[in-house]
Amino acid sequence: MTALRPLTVLLFLLTACGRDAPPALPEDIRPVRAEQVGLDTVQHGTRYAGEVRARYETNLAFRVTGRVDTRKVEVGTRVKAGQIIATLDPQDYALAARAAQARLTAAEAEDRLARQDLQRFIELRAQNFISQAELDRRRTNAEAASAQARQLHAEAARQANQQAYTRLTAPHAGVMTAISFEAGQVVQAGQTVAKLARTGEFEVQIDVPENALDSLRAARSPDIRLWSVPDRVYAGRLREVSPMADAASRTYRARISLQHPDAAVQLGMTATVGIGNESAPGLSVAQSALFRVNGQPQVWVVDPQAGKVAARSVRVGDLNGSRAAIVSGLTAGEWVVTAGVHKLASGQRVRLVTPPRP
Repeated sequence: MTALRPLTVLLFLLTACGRDAPPALPEDIRPVRAEQVGLDTVQHGTRYAGEVRARYETNLAFRVTGRVDTRKVEVGTRVKAGQIIATLDPQDYALAARAAQARLTAAEAEDRLARQDLQRFIELRAQNFISQAELDRRRTNAEAASAQARQLHAEAARQANQQAYTRLTAPHAGVMTAISFEAGQVVQAGQTVAKLARTGEFEVQIDVPENALDSLRAARSPDIRLWSVPDRVYAGRLREVSPMADAASRTYRARISLQHPDAAVQLGMTATVGIGNESAPGLSVAQSALFRVNGQPQVWVVDPQAGKVAARSVRVGDLNGSRAAIVSGLTAGEWVVTAGVHKLASGQRVRLVTPPRP
């Protein structure tokens, strides 16, 4: 039995050698969409990201202390001038107003009585029925009663105002941008509880490094683009620059007014402001051709002869709609992949959907 084992192994090896080798699998050639890099009209300059803000934003606060009774708006609510935003519990202020009014009513009665008495004593003095000293005393009493009535009239008006101040109203038309209170919360007089932005006038707030301040001030008309509608360009005007740098970032805050905003401009949108932009011939590619590796923008460059792709780092300039200006890394005439860039590998064989022109 042991002698048969070498013979069995030999027969197995001979059988294996007689089998045909498996056919080689065809190489995977991925079809890709690409474009040829060429000269284009691109913008040269620096862009700063910012946020669309209202030109005027008002901090709202109650003028009296109290417990919030009702809240009638939410963030984003559009309000008219005079519209009630919130109310405080008015009970204590209503009681104080009624008490002040009652004191005023009593004082006015005393004032009328004192004036009537004074008139009678003037007539008695004319008939020498009383002395001049008595008349002077009556006149002083009447003047004191009149002064007391005026004082309590002012106090009653103040208490009525205090009661009216339990209603927080919009000083102008606009949209609510912040609310920091809830019903039942006790708020202090003068404590900011909401913010109201005036609609119609917008600006973009950006932070600029100190080495760009001169360029910013010299820019005649900075252009503004919204990320939501990148193909649309808005004219801007520098309104103000902070006189001091931020202690942490060492940048200067600037506000750029939008000259002619349209319905697409909304508060809180992300925007970019171009400073020193000039149109000039340059290279550009579709933004879909770009991808990042460790934060570095790259593109897939196609070798039409070898039919392979290779990753190449590029330096990107301004973005204009769906196009991106290329500062360095590419030359005119090269082919770059514009779709499916995240599914490729370096050295992978590809086939251009649109073959290069001879």
